[in-house]
Amino acid sequence: MSAEPTAPKRTFAQRVLGENPTAWAFVLPAVVIIVGLSIVPIGWSLILSFNAADLISPSQWVGLSNYDALLKDSALKDAILHTIVYTVLFVPLTTGLGLFLAMALNRKIRLIGFYRTAFLAPFIAAVAAQGVLFSFIFDERFGVANAVLDALGLPRQGFLGDPDQALFVIVLIGIWGGIGFPLVIYLAALQDVPRELIDAASVDGARRWATLWHVILPQLLPVTIFLVVWQTLLSLQLFDLVYATTRGGPLDATVVIVYYVYNQAFELFHAGYAAAVAYIVAVFLILLVGAQLIYNRVRARHA
Repeated sequence: MSAEPTAPKRTFAQRVLGENPTAWAFVLPAVVIIVGLSIVPIGWSLILSFNAADLISPSQWVGLSNYDALLKDSALKDAILHTIVYTVLFVPLTTGLGLFLAMALNRKIRLIGFYRTAFLAPFIAAVAAQGVLFSFIFDERFGVANAVLDALGLPRQGFLGDPDQALFVIVLIGIWGGIGFPLVIYLAALQDVPRELIDAASVDGARRWATLWHVILPQLLPVTIFLVVWQTLLSLQLFDLVYATTRGGPLDATVVIVYYVYNQAFELFHAGYAAAVAYIVAVFLILLVGAQLIYNRVRARHA
């Protein structure tokens, strides 16, 4: 019996770089960019969070002092509260309105392409551009909103200049620009709902709301969970809209977590403390994404 041919011995370069080491020449530029713009800043900011630094003079090691200061910072607690209020309003409203509009646009009616484009247009516009636009609309003295109120004989409002209204106005602007993504996802998901299930419910005498509750919504549950997590991530990272409209004002009424980090690092030059706050936020976001991944795996196993 002839001996089976043995596989050629792999060189050290092949063991480390794979069967085609030259392929690394094509991916190396992307690797350098990812490492330079992502991994290195993450590691550097982690080290910075254990230092007292102002980004100008040499930093000084302070250990966990920055993290201890988090518990005593009342301004940070206010920023967290503002972020929670924004998230609690933004996430369910954008998700719910996105589903409602997706169901309304999931029909074969005249000019449906125009209607879909009209609702998606705000989603395409940059958030900073939305902020600038609505800054003019809600301007306390010369804005269109107060001009409309004057025409209707209603009292003028402070809007972005009123500490009691500014955060809710930002929520309104965020909903206007953030409803497009849930709309697109729900519109695509509705195309995959088996038509025979809806027809079977109709034959059984189910009304429209019963069909929605017992047939359509269960089919959209994975998409809904994804959208809730995604919209939550967006709301917790809110910055550009606040920066373009109020800069955290009036009277710090619209300071959210990410803007607070920016203010501490680049306006007050408390870079070490800002890095500590940013890392706490990052850990929470990672846990949120991890929870969604665990849910997807558990659901896949049961399926």
